[in-house]
Amino acid sequence: MQSEYSVSLKKMMNDLRFEMVYLPQEAGKIYISSKEVNRPGLVFVGYDAYFDSKRAQFMGLNEMEYLKSLTPEKRYKAMERLFEKHPSLIIVTRSLPCLEGMLTLADQYSVPVIRTANSTSGCMSEIIPYLSRELAERIVRHGVMIEVYGEGVLILGDSGIGKSETAMELIKRGHRLIADDAVEIRKVSPTTLLGSAPNNIRHFMELRGVGIINARRIFGMGAVKMTEKIDMIVQLEPWDKDKVYERLGMDEDYAEILGNKVPVTVVPVCPGRNLSIIIEAAAMNNRQRKMGYNAARELLHKLGMTDEEFAPQERELELWGD
Repeated sequence: MQSEYSVSLKKMMNDLRFEMVYLPQEAGKIYISSKEVNRPGLVFVGYDAYFDSKRAQFMGLNEMEYLKSLTPEKRYKAMERLFEKHPSLIIVTRSLPCLEGMLTLADQYSVPVIRTANSTSGCMSEIIPYLSRELAERIVRHGVMIEVYGEGVLILGDSGIGKSETAMELIKRGHRLIADDAVEIRKVSPTTLLGSAPNNIRHFMELRGVGIINARRIFGMGAVKMTEKIDMIVQLEPWDKDKVYERLGMDEDYAEILGNKVPVTVVPVCPGRNLSIIIEAAAMNNRQRKMGYNAARELLHKLGMTDEEFAPQERELELWGD
């Protein structure tokens, strides 16, 4: 499925340090909308049944040497078979010079051409994850995101429950802020979600009674981070004396975000509870579980129970509406 998002060629060239060779218009007005890339060797020999013009096309040493092996007439015809399909972008690697007629065709068919000193495989390994991030399916959710002991923790809860105050305490304890108030969540792979802050509010925090602060200015560059994988969710909710909260941690609660499952820990909030320490413990416990260790299972084994006697249940929690 094609992404509904796009990234400007200007941003991509700045981020990945590409050199401009030919642009039919300003780079800021040219957009790339496909996460996929391609090497156009089959098009040069006349097979184009599955050619996707939205993909960036790489022309490296193999493509250039093949074209050089042709007569000038056949070479021009082979290149024209590519340019007449109006590919979104052509990337020349290894700082190779453009072949005769290439820029003429680029101008004729309005195809942007850029260049890099990197090898073809090296450039592809850089641009594919870049496009996966920039063009990823995404949503924005109200919450706070913090990196705690290397774990990306998404803190959710009703407005005014103390998410930002908890994040502030975690920052003071040496952890790093990703986003406050609004978290942009991107699905960069079937198993990976990345959280970040929208550009216009990055590093800012809202503290009721104090106002807006800039965490980077107050606590330094080491207190903030641009993006982080979402490893777990902490749901803060007011303490309900009639509700039975998890005591052992055997059952596996999760929430589904953009089709990906994310572990959830529900933390009741009441006076006297140190939420920052609880979240630190939850983050370390989540890391241990990913490494195969479950403290509750070890305790029950020590009490003489077997795995058959306590089968963990997987429960999906509805944390937000559409």
